[in-house]
Amino acid sequence: MKIVSFGDVHMATRNLARMDAVLRDADLIIVSGDLTNFGGPEQARIVLDAVRAAAPRVLALSGNLDRPEVIPYLEAESVSLHGRGLVIDGVGIFGCGGSNITPFKTPTELTEDEIYETLARGYAEVREVRPLLMVCHTPPYETKCDRIAGGRPVGSTAARRFIEEFKPDVCLSGHIHESAAVDAIGSTTIVNAGPFKDGGYIVVRSAGGRLAASLEFL
Repeated sequence: MKIVSFGDVHMATRNLARMDAVLRDADLIIVSGDLTNFGGPEQARIVLDAVRAAAPRVLALSGNLDRPEVIPYLEAESVSLHGRGLVIDGVGIFGCGGSNITPFKTPTELTEDEIYETLARGYAEVREVRPLLMVCHTPPYETKCDRIAGGRPVGSTAARRFIEEFKPDVCLSGHIHESAAVDAIGSTTIVNAGPFKDGGYIVVRSAGGRLAASLEFL
């Protein structure tokens, strides 16, 4: 199984036209949050339609810059991973959208307790499945994937605690544009692709009951 993931789209979908070779054999696309810039369902629909035109099998999370009503919109479209778990081609996939609390009062922010509880709801639906793929718009705290300019970590302590406790194989994240990187917490690979306009994307391959993730650029 081949999964292609990217996030922090912010309405800038033009790089999809450059991904024909990448997406040709993809089994699934995962959009890891921030489809829009402070937009609602109508703006999210534009992005989702563009992604679906590139590959029909899609899952998605809203990010902190998507308005809260994007969450039920994605649920109605049967693509949401927020607080949900799905098994696709033998891989358990679960997630949490939005972000931890920021100084900027963005539209969809969660407390650390809410992030943990949302991840736990999704995990409960796939807990017996291996391998496991966690998708959290906010990267876990204190990794190469959550550093703002200047190097300060601003990721989610709840996401980190969840990874340490339940050890998913891979965690896909985003949110912090300047931290496109690959890191690890124990046996869990953490990947942030950065903003989609910069050409970053993640390829996750499932084989032999294991997941391997790589960060790529157009």
